[in-house]
Amino acid sequence: MSLLDQIVQRTRSDLARRFPDGLPVRLPAAAAAQPRPSFAAALRPRPGQPARVIAELKKASPSKGLIRASFAPRELAVGLAGAGAAALSVLTEPHFFQGSPEALQQAAKAVSIPLLRKDFIVHEVQLEEAVEWGASAVLLIAAALLPQDYARLYRAARSLGLDVLSEVHDPAELEMVLAAGAHIVGVNSRDLKTFHTDLSATAELIARVPQGVLRVAESGIRNGADMGQLMAAGADAFLIGETLMRAALPGVALRGLLDACPRAPGVAGP
Repeated sequence: MSLLDQIVQRTRSDLARRFPDGLPVRLPAAAAAQPRPSFAAALRPRPGQPARVIAELKKASPSKGLIRASFAPRELAVGLAGAGAAALSVLTEPHFFQGSPEALQQAAKAVSIPLLRKDFIVHEVQLEEAVEWGASAVLLIAAALLPQDYARLYRAARSLGLDVLSEVHDPAELEMVLAAGAHIVGVNSRDLKTFHTDLSATAELIARVPQGVLRVAESGIRNGADMGQLMAAGADAFLIGETLMRAALPGVALRGLLDACPRAPGVAGP
């Protein structure tokens, strides 16, 4: 069993434990939640402006273990938003990434930029939770879902007003999400079965994403040169976690990346 399979299995077990009477499709609190800013709009490149970065609040990962011992979601969210993050990604998966709903809720109260619930979504109730906790978007991982399940969850997320970052690793997964109408595609350089990263493969797959679909480069991005390489391949935005979370001052690290990366094509900004 791959690590991805283990995480998905644990996620399903957690859902069954939290909802012993059966998984609901709707949560009353989600209907009362205040709408958040558009995730998709925040990722669209602006000519002459700095690159669009989704800064990730991530305490740990299965492949790297503990990444940031001093993990204060509110302070991290404020610092990264102030440094120019277009959006934030917040891990809510507790066992393998040491994430939590509280981290997302704290970030939602602290900043006004869009938030992505980063988790292993397998059921509609998790979409309802994302709305309730303050997210503008959710992650759907193609490798973790059958085509019919991805399509069902995608439609459900959009009906709730959530944007969907559809994560792919190969051409077959890309075709699957595009067939279901994906409007934001994230190409993850980290293979979730081996956890190896390959930016060249990411660049090749990003180039296959059709015009009109937002293209996000995910994982393994360490510096402005990496961002420039992926931008040249067609990336509209970048999801960066470990590089920022390992920095003593993540906001300063983000500002350095933005300054080192080429600006979006077009007329130079101020």
